[in-house]
Amino acid sequence: MVKGVSRQVIVVHAPDPKLFEQAIFILKDDAVGKDGITDETLLKEAKKIIMSSSKKRKNGTLYCLLWAFCGSVLTGIIWALFAIF
Repeated sequence: MVKGVSRQVIVVHAPDPKLFEQAIFILKDDAVGKDGITDETLLKEAKKIIMSSSKKRKNGTLYCLLWAFCGSVLTGIIWALFAIF
């Protein structure tokens, strides 16, 4: 049982709900009302984080495929050199 804990959260629905329905962001205690930060600003920031993470995932996949291709080419070259000599 948890007593005396109160948190503010932002719930953002996923733009592509294939795997996830929503993302939940837990706000810091002093996030709201500080330095003129509004609810709309917090929501925009949460959506920006979601969109940037989906872009990173796509770039990461291409990066991994590139390294896998380079590794297989290098393995083929080494195998061919040992077969010739």
